[in-house]
Amino acid sequence: MVKLNKIYTRTGDDGTTALGTGDRVAKYDLRVEAYGTVDETNAVLGLVRLVTGEAHPDLDAVLARIQNDLFDLGADLATPESDEPPAYPPLRVTGPQVAAIEAEIDRFNADLQPLRSFVLPGGSAAAAHLHMARTVSRRAERLMTELAEREPVNRDAVVYMNRLSDFFFVAARWANARGEGDVLWVPGKNR
Repeated sequence: MVKLNKIYTRTGDDGTTALGTGDRVAKYDLRVEAYGTVDETNAVLGLVRLVTGEAHPDLDAVLARIQNDLFDLGADLATPESDEPPAYPPLRVTGPQVAAIEAEIDRFNADLQPLRSFVLPGGSAAAAHLHMARTVSRRAERLMTELAEREPVNRDAVVYMNRLSDFFFVAARWANARGEGDVLWVPGKNR
């Protein structure tokens, strides 16, 4: 279990941060950018849940599980794979976590009519916040895939992040009165 008695350590004052392996890297390192953006996605979910808690308890329960998964994902990214035997087994995102998010996509999507147009972010407050989570998670995914081109990254972690943005899209439509409140794009409407 994590125990934090002192929040500031001064060890990052030189512009570096520690990875899960203990190695120190620059705070702008691509790996730090990737798990920092995963953390940002989680923070946006905190905002989403302010809106979904009472209005959509079923969805809110799923978002709570996703928040926990995102901490797993951050820990996964913060602990690079190594040839050295680890002092303790690193936490990794797993295939069953990917399967669980796919099942949630299918469950919520079953209530929606097929799209007739692209959807603009908006509609209800929950949907607007979920679209924000979608865009931040897409940025995290882009950073993760760039990192994966340079060094080993858990494939299940990348797949999870890809599915997560899909889930946020479906959840936003679902929160918009099962798609009835979607704001649809009208190509060239204002020309």
